[in-house]
Amino acid sequence: MLVYATHEGGRYLPFEESLRIQPEGKRNLYVNVTNECNCACTFCLRNMKKMAEESSLWLKKKPTVEEFKQALDGAPWDYIKEVVFCGFGEPTMQLDTLVELLHYVKEKHPALPTRLNTNGLGELEYGREISADFQGVLDTVSISLNASNAERYYELTRAKYGIKSYQAMLDFAEHSKKYIPHVVLTIVDQVEGPEEIARCKEICKGRGLTLRVRPYEDN
Repeated sequence: MLVYATHEGGRYLPFEESLRIQPEGKRNLYVNVTNECNCACTFCLRNMKKMAEESSLWLKKKPTVEEFKQALDGAPWDYIKEVVFCGFGEPTMQLDTLVELLHYVKEKHPALPTRLNTNGLGELEYGREISADFQGVLDTVSISLNASNAERYYELTRAKYGIKSYQAMLDFAEHSKKYIPHVVLTIVDQVEGPEEIARCKEICKGRGLTLRVRPYEDN
């Protein structure tokens, strides 16, 4: 699926089925940008979650920008409250596509908020600051903090860039504050305990950032 909705129990559904199950109320539109990822997180659901063929997030081929735009054009916009760029890979691995689609959504639906779920390692991937690319088209960036120190972060994420990934992720969060209205760091419940979550809260407090503890199934 290129676009989808989520439901309780960690279900990813085409919008037609989502509306059949829940005819009333607005929901998020999720955009499944890519399978590619520069991490191999130990807790990642894509390594463990079995999905039916009709509701799978695995992309059998790299979608074109036009295919994404067609999928977006066919979405039931009256029922959408936020557009979230995510998927089973790291969206910034397809940065040009991501930015073009953000512009497309804002041009078509300027009042709808947009969000990017990312591991925050795009600057290492491209060797430059990338947060300015999102100015004016991205309302919220949600960055996976995962841990309170570089060693634990690398143990969990197995990021391809090694131990320096942790600081690069934090740097991206700092850079993003200049261009993106809402910068949120996240940690996954059940992966880390209360003490580690408390340390992560202190890190965010010291940097003027928000921490969200997200349920495991939302990951």
